[in-house]
Amino acid sequence: MKTNLFYISFLLVALSTYSIVSGDASPDAVRDMDGDILRAGVHYYILPGFRGMGGGVTLGSTRNESCPLDVVQETFETDNGNLPLTFTMVDPKKGVIRESTDLNIEFNGATICIQSLVWKLNNYDGEYVVSTRGVKGNPGAETLESWFKIEKYLNNYKFVFCPTVCDFCRPRCGDIGISIKNGVRRLVISDEPFMITFLKV
Repeated sequence: MKTNLFYISFLLVALSTYSIVSGDASPDAVRDMDGDILRAGVHYYILPGFRGMGGGVTLGSTRNESCPLDVVQETFETDNGNLPLTFTMVDPKKGVIRESTDLNIEFNGATICIQSLVWKLNNYDGEYVVSTRGVKGNPGAETLESWFKIEKYLNNYKFVFCPTVCDFCRPRCGDIGISIKNGVRRLVISDEPFMITFLKV
């Protein structure tokens, strides 16, 4: 009887130790171009991962009307973008931005359009365009279009739209790349990812 109790106790300790050791580790932290960890609420510019591939990410009026504003890339490499951005995780108490986790992306500043500057995926002109007017927080089916991810891509990063904030939703997933129309470089779901890096303001 004592032998059986010993083996049972040993087995329970071994299993609990295994579950702790083999538990899912947190995804890697995203790092800026200086190697520092990206943090929620801190202002960054989003720049191309390769030199000579245009400038930073900003807002632009790409439709037949002034508003809404879509997310575009500056044409010239010397332009970082006119507005910095911040990132917010599903759990706003978490300060470190990690790879492959849902987050809101928001421009910080004032524009001519009275609207939210949170990123949102929008079906327009035959493409899934990254626009604004998204909802910050409140993860779920109603805010599905407002959640993006940062994933490792070669030696830098890329944006991905494939939110997991809704268990029963089946969103259209894809990498975020660049679509050039009439000289405007819009961010859209694309087969060719837009390689990016982050510059702390």
